[in-house]
Amino acid sequence: MITNPDSSEDHSSQPSNAPTRTYIRDAKAMASTPADIKEFPNSYMFIIDMPGLKSGDIKVSVEDENVLVISGERKQEEAKEGEKCVRMERRVGKFMRKFVLPENANTDKVSAVCQDGVLTVSVEKLPPPEPKKPRTIEVRVG
Repeated sequence: MITNPDSSEDHSSQPSNAPTRTYIRDAKAMASTPADIKEFPNSYMFIIDMPGLKSGDIKVSVEDENVLVISGERKQEEAKEGEKCVRMERRVGKFMRKFVLPENANTDKVSAVCQDGVLTVSVEKLPPPEPKKPRTIEVRVG
């Protein structure tokens, strides 16, 4: 099962129910970055729309051995001389998603491709463990 991890920050200096500023920022970035996740016999695939972004604007990494992190920033276009913005609906700013990968995910075999504004991250699965073969124990005369 793939899950979103909780923030692992130190909350000792804050009341137990008050979220940290970093947690709030990360939660907003994660909420505004929807993802599709597909499972195949040999891999997991994460699909996220990234319109207008170049591959250099996107960072894909694995943290803590099993947390897939997809992050980056969409910058606001600079206004041209004489240009007046009437409405701004496209989202700008940081984005991020974190996914705790299953035990059978091979974090050494992660690939990412961004094509036509869609980021596709593939994580291969580890081969299933070999079934244990029965072994015979020699019974000695004692």
